[in-house]
Amino acid sequence: MASRADSQSATAISTLIQPPIVRTGLLPYTAAQASGSQKQPTSKDIPPVTLSNVPIVDDAVFKPYISQASSLYEAFRRAKENVDSGGTNLFARERDTHKTLGDLDVSLAGSKNTLSSQSSRQVSTTSVDLALPTKRSAGSTLKRSGNKVSPLSTIPSVYFDREFRLENPRIFDVVSEHSDVVRPFPFHLSEEKRADNSLATNEVSARKVLATNAILQEKLSWYMDTVEVHLISSISSASTSFFAALGSLRELHSETADSVKRIKSLREDLGRLNSDMALNGLSIVSKRRRRENLKKLESAMIQLKNISSGVEVIQGLIDQGNVEQAIDNTELLEQLIAGQDKSVGLATNLKDSGSDPTQLLDLRGSKALDGISTRLQKIRFQIGKAFEARFLEALVGDLRRHLESVPPRDTMLRWANAALRSRGDHVRAPSAFPAYMNLDNKLRSSMLLNLNGLDRSSHTMLATTAYRDAALREIKTAIRRILPSSNDDDNESMTSISTRGGRQMSQQEKSTILARNLRALDADGAEELLLKMYSAVGEALRRLGVQVKVLLDVTSGIGSPLPSATTNSPLKSPRFPSVEGFPDELSASLASANAKTQEEMHQVLDLSSLLGQAVDIAQGQVTKILKVRSDQTVQLPLPYFLRYFTLNRLFADECEAVSGRGGNALKSVVNGQIKEFVARLGEAEKQRLAQTMDSDQWNAKDFGEAENILLSRIIEGSTRDAEWWSRGSRVWEKVGDSADIQNGANELEVGGEAASKEKLRTATIDGQKFILPESALAVLKVVEKMENLIAGIPSMTQEVASNLLEYLKLFNSRSCQLILGAGATRSAGLKNITTKHLAIASQALSFVITLVPYIREFARRHSPSSNTLMADFDKVKRLFQEHQSGIHEKLVEIMSGRATTHVKEMKKIDWDDTSEKGQNVSLYMETLTKETLTLHRVLSKHLPESTISMIMDPVLSSYREQWGAAFQEVQVSTELGKNRLLRDAEHFRSKLCKIDGGEILGIDIIKLAREKNFTSLLQTASEHKSGPSSEGSADAS
Repeated sequence: MASRADSQSATAISTLIQPPIVRTGLLPYTAAQASGSQKQPTSKDIPPVTLSNVPIVDDAVFKPYISQASSLYEAFRRAKENVDSGGTNLFARERDTHKTLGDLDVSLAGSKNTLSSQSSRQVSTTSVDLALPTKRSAGSTLKRSGNKVSPLSTIPSVYFDREFRLENPRIFDVVSEHSDVVRPFPFHLSEEKRADNSLATNEVSARKVLATNAILQEKLSWYMDTVEVHLISSISSASTSFFAALGSLRELHSETADSVKRIKSLREDLGRLNSDMALNGLSIVSKRRRRENLKKLESAMIQLKNISSGVEVIQGLIDQGNVEQAIDNTELLEQLIAGQDKSVGLATNLKDSGSDPTQLLDLRGSKALDGISTRLQKIRFQIGKAFEARFLEALVGDLRRHLESVPPRDTMLRWANAALRSRGDHVRAPSAFPAYMNLDNKLRSSMLLNLNGLDRSSHTMLATTAYRDAALREIKTAIRRILPSSNDDDNESMTSISTRGGRQMSQQEKSTILARNLRALDADGAEELLLKMYSAVGEALRRLGVQVKVLLDVTSGIGSPLPSATTNSPLKSPRFPSVEGFPDELSASLASANAKTQEEMHQVLDLSSLLGQAVDIAQGQVTKILKVRSDQTVQLPLPYFLRYFTLNRLFADECEAVSGRGGNALKSVVNGQIKEFVARLGEAEKQRLAQTMDSDQWNAKDFGEAENILLSRIIEGSTRDAEWWSRGSRVWEKVGDSADIQNGANELEVGGEAASKEKLRTATIDGQKFILPESALAVLKVVEKMENLIAGIPSMTQEVASNLLEYLKLFNSRSCQLILGAGATRSAGLKNITTKHLAIASQALSFVITLVPYIREFARRHSPSSNTLMADFDKVKRLFQEHQSGIHEKLVEIMSGRATTHVKEMKKIDWDDTSEKGQNVSLYMETLTKETLTLHRVLSKHLPESTISMIMDPVLSSYREQWGAAFQEVQVSTELGKNRLLRDAEHFRSKLCKIDGGEILGIDIIKLAREKNFTSLLQTASEHKSGPSSEGSADAS
């Protein structure tokens, strides 16, 4: 039981609490009773405590309390004022306390801001430097009020931290100065050391226990007293200024009440003055003003009467057509409405003797004039329309008269000269002053008067817009007047008209008839149509530009420079002379025209825009017409097509010069027609060449004057275009009866007939003569035609040259088929291909070979950057040369074959036959020499010497080889046979000596014949004679 009681007393809760601090240094009595086996509890044995956040109270929570305490404080303040200042020191202390409280607030705020950044670092340290005051005596509290207040810096900064929370273990540890909650018991000491009570006591009491730390508790109490004293001081200092402000406010309130009383008294005095003096004076002034207003009303009524009658007068002037007087009266009437003293110039029936000009009023805003203002606007519009009609009649009439007076071919000549000047070429004739620049003074005077009237009637903008539209319509009308009729009235009988019942045709029907009539035009009619239409459009554009420039010049003032808006236009017109004799008032009025009106007119009559729109309209109409006649255009003869192209080119250049627009639609249509024409022309010429070559007899044709002209143009084309080719661009000249166009063909036909009557004439190029067949003459004509086309349309050089190359290739291949392939025996009915045919074919090929370099240079001059085209011409030339070499080889082959045939006949001859004794030359030799001489004669007639040598040298070489071998191999046994062989050799030499190289060949053949040895043959014959007589006689015979 005793042991149980000991154990229970050892584990009781009271034993866990440390006894009070023993100042003697002895251990508590519980330490001796502790068992050595019992473990001292540590901080780990204490269960963890969950920290709770202490809520931060907002200052607004204390506002209800402050409001309740304010009444009590006010009572306190009043009691304080009733007490004498020397009665008690309590209030004096309060004043000091209030002052101290203000300082405390400032100090607290500064300390909090300064120390808040250091709180976390100071909390983590193991110790805090706390100001430890001396131990307070029992009477220190009573003397605190009389002592000096301790500063706030003596309080540790941890208490001023914004994050100060006592439940935080680290902060609690700093505040408790690292005191232990429970004193630890030294169970780890040995028995020997426990005996030393003094040592054990020092080790255990190294850290103080929180429950028995009286110094810490005293510090906390002293900290709270210090803060409290500073708060009281700050509150006391703040209350003094508050009470002073409140007193000032009460004094201000009393002064304000006094001022209000004075103001009330002043208002009463002013009311008496107003009723006694001011109202009576105002009544007198009001009556005087009423009388003046009545006078003004009377004057205004008279003014209204004059205005109303003036409107009727102006309307009568408009009905009579006197718009000048009407616009004058309109301006005067407007001045009368505005109250300006300028009605002296008004008509007599507008004056009124009762009206005083000095009493005129400005009635422009009066409701009584609403109807009159509307009517005046209508009157101005009527006057403006009248001036607009005169304006349009003058300008559009001038435009029509100009188009009727200028001949179309003069316009074309002017365009052509302008095109030459743009290319830097020499102009054929000095150009006269253009007709479209001639503007008489009458028109200029009319424009001046009309513009003045339009400006005064405020109708300039509408009139210029109407003029712009009328000018564009006039261009359409000018084109429409030139076109054929769009109805069939001329072709219909009266019966058909009556049957139709007078029904009006629809627009589609008219268009169909117009298209049919356009297609029915021949070449001359179509050219005349385009000539007139292009000339009309070009002259209209030029005249329109001059009119616009004159209008802008007149609008800007006589003698002033043209506005900058028109300086960018490609048109350039000379300075127009100023008109003399104009009324000074008109010139002055126009010179002072409104700047806004001038600007509006410049915008409407923007020259580049107006001319550009006119060009677009005209080219749109022209493009439709060209599309309708597209099929007929591509079938035109070459001269007519070149004239057609020149017309379109000049028209497009003129439009571009006038407006600066290229006219892509028109150029696209014309370019498409050019390509189609070139392709069609190439196919037609190739078909015509094939027909000509198929019917060609390959006989020599006379190369007459017409052919020489064509040849000279081709040769001249290598350096410059022939003058004849430029005639295609002279569209201002009439075509006439087309004699020049057909002249070349007629001369060709005459030349063919002349071949049978007189000596044939040959073609000559650089001293070399050519005898040509009909096919070669056709090639010559086509080459000249193609070069003419290239000279007329240089942009199509590539396409035309390609067609020409194909044409030459066709001639080469077709001639090869007809001559070398003997096709002419079937197509032309020839019995066989003779040497003459081969020679003439060789001449034709040589003629083309000689022409190709000239053609190549012509194409290079018009298309310098086309290296491929030059290479193609070189290829064609090589094809002709190869073909010619083939013909020459064919002739050599024929003669070699004939020589082989004659050699075979020679080998069959019995040279020792006595029956042939009377003949001079063998038949084979006569035939051989005759054929050789015939060949040489034909070649000499048709080919040059160089070509003859190229043919005869291989022939003679073949003769040398074949006949030399033949004469060596021949066997003769008698003198008779040798002489006979020698006669043939001498005949061969005598006949072929006229041929270059034939003399030497003949001598060699004679030498072979003379050196022929027949002695061995005689010995053999004698031996046969010495044998049996019967056999020897037989052999001899």
